[in-house]
Amino acid sequence: MKRYLLIGLMLLLAPLAMAKGNNGLISIKSAHSVSVTLDRLEGLLTKKGITIVTRWRHDAAAKKVGIALRPTELLIFGNPKLGSRFFTSQQTAGIDLPMKALAWKDKNGQVWLTYNDPQYIADRHGIKNRAATVRKMTAALKYLMNAAARP
Repeated sequence: MKRYLLIGLMLLLAPLAMAKGNNGLISIKSAHSVSVTLDRLEGLLTKKGITIVTRWRHDAAAKKVGIALRPTELLIFGNPKLGSRFFTSQQTAGIDLPMKALAWKDKNGQVWLTYNDPQYIADRHGIKNRAATVRKMTAALKYLMNAAARP
């Protein structure tokens, strides 16, 4: 019985361990091109009333200086109703917020959508009194990122 409990606990904690092992980055496969992935995400965020700060094409910027880079685009977005709660606990969280989503194509042609794990941000800044905010951000981001990436 103890063995099954231990295995169950390990399975529950595996996603968190993977995110932490990746320096707080969560990456999911996208069924779309880099641009379409971020178009879809931007549309979903806009519908939810989340502010789009900017969209940056790393590949286009690299091309201007003669550097070849596979498609790589960054979307910066925020929801002050949630993010500001981190700041009231620890203002240094402002270095990691607003949130970012990076769509990129790997060397095998697979497109990925990568974002920061809110729990990792909270841990990085020693934020221990915003568990509800972390849960809400985590659930919202998981839903939005998966919706943007799925077929």
